[in-house]
Amino acid sequence: MQLTTYISDLLYRYECVIIPGFGAFLTRYKSAHIDNSTNTFNPPSKIVSFNKQLQANDGLFANYVASVEKCSYETALQKIRSFTSQISRELSEGKTISFKNIGEFSLNEEQSLQFEPLQQQNFSTSAFGLSSFVSPKITREFYKETVEALEEKAPIIFTPERKAAKSYLKYAAIAVIAMSAIGLGSLKLYESQVQKFNLAERQKANSLIENQIQEATFVIENPLPVLSLQLPKHTGMYHIVAGAYREEDNADKKVEQLRDKGFSPLKMEPTRYGLHQVLYASFEDRLEALNKLSEIKRTENADAWMLVQEIQ
Repeated sequence: MQLTTYISDLLYRYECVIIPGFGAFLTRYKSAHIDNSTNTFNPPSKIVSFNKQLQANDGLFANYVASVEKCSYETALQKIRSFTSQISRELSEGKTISFKNIGEFSLNEEQSLQFEPLQQQNFSTSAFGLSSFVSPKITREFYKETVEALEEKAPIIFTPERKAAKSYLKYAAIAVIAMSAIGLGSLKLYESQVQKFNLAERQKANSLIENQIQEATFVIENPLPVLSLQLPKHTGMYHIVAGAYREEDNADKKVEQLRDKGFSPLKMEPTRYGLHQVLYASFEDRLEALNKLSEIKRTENADAWMLVQEIQ
């Protein structure tokens, strides 16, 4: 099933991928950790789970299918419906459905949908190229006991000659430290005088520039009139779509209708299929966009849907 590959691709980029009419795949980040029982070091990962309650179409999966297979949005939705119908039919027949690189679906004795994720698959891009590895424990106590035993057996011998040599070294070290301290004090004094001189010269230069600016006269002949533009601007990558129209005049009429109802609509650039899409609003947060979409579908337009795309 080619559509399972598209789902796997999206799970690397998004935390929620909804399959309309079937459910949603969710990913949760898990940091790197160590399994003390097996001494295994595991890299950071994204754990996949499934939620059957999230079935409302947010446009992400359908738009991705349409872009990859170079077909219209409606054709992509039809392919997804056929895909989910086939899965439901095979599950009802008692079969286990495998999603490549994601996991397996099956029905239990109560005919409830069960999902078993593939443990070896990691959807975290930050862990690309990393794999788990086993490292033996470091036995620090063994080496500590060995060193202590050697210290007890090794004799320490002092001789007068070596002691005298250390005395000469001590006096030489004191002389070097004294000379270094004198040199360091002279260097600090010189640096202080240089800094004071630089500060005074900088203040003179600033005063001269300020006087020149105050004495300067600027004359502007025939000043241009002030131009004020008020253009609607939407930010965010989650957009609530009111409709897509082949004729631009129809899209403009829809914009006026939404503006009369209190919305701040925006007409996007034509798609590759020549459709003019009209937006209710755009959002930065995905959950906020889903809540607004549910409200609009309930009170305003049951055919509204969400487009995931950044407006240039």
